[in-house]
Amino acid sequence: MIFAAGLGTRLRPLTNDRPKALVEVAGKPMLQRVIERLKAAGVDEVVINIHYFGDKVTEFLEQNDNFGLTVHISDERQWSDEPLETGGGILKARQWLEGDTPFIVHNADILTDLDLSAFYRNHCEHAALASLLVKARNTQRYILCGKDNRLHGWTNIATGEVKPKGVDLDLNALSKRAFGGVHIISPEIFPLLEEYAAGRLAFGIIPFYLDACQHYPIYGYEPQEAYTWFDIGKPETLKTAEAFFRSF
Repeated sequence: MIFAAGLGTRLRPLTNDRPKALVEVAGKPMLQRVIERLKAAGVDEVVINIHYFGDKVTEFLEQNDNFGLTVHISDERQWSDEPLETGGGILKARQWLEGDTPFIVHNADILTDLDLSAFYRNHCEHAALASLLVKARNTQRYILCGKDNRLHGWTNIATGEVKPKGVDLDLNALSKRAFGGVHIISPEIFPLLEEYAAGRLAFGIIPFYLDACQHYPIYGYEPQEAYTWFDIGKPETLKTAEAFFRSF
């Protein structure tokens, strides 16, 4: 699943007339770059959620024959005037994602040459409910993982906030890692998401992970090999990614 429903407010004015997913990086829309990476990893079926300028996404896919993939569109406009956020988006795409095998979830504004096949194998080896790409980098909000990389919580170092609330976490014994916008999720998550949503349409997946991590195996994944990674949801990082891709 590719998240492509975001408003892209940080990229205005580039997103005044198009969805964030169709903003170009070195002459190629970010959505296309993510699709091509997934296809190279062996993915042949993709769900893409849409909302803001959603018709432009579907037109782009049709013009490119869906890049040779089976593509399902989860049109969130039929349920809400606002995007359903990450958790709500996954839950509404359940009909295409539920099955016997885990699935990859990838933000459209994350560009990376991470070995997705190795990531997938690691998820299966741990029999995880969910695995999150994480990395040691400077930010204010961190995912807290144990020595075995199992998720235990989250903290905002600027405010001192720690989640889940009511759980006594030894912050000195946990590693602080930043989330990288790519996850692998097992389909067993859907009944749990349904219960967590409690009738809500829009909710984030990270708060769900923090609620569930004390009871279910959720892991951070931190590959040992070097890889490139760009969050191109803001102008300064978009410029960096532009320079990188134009260097080839």
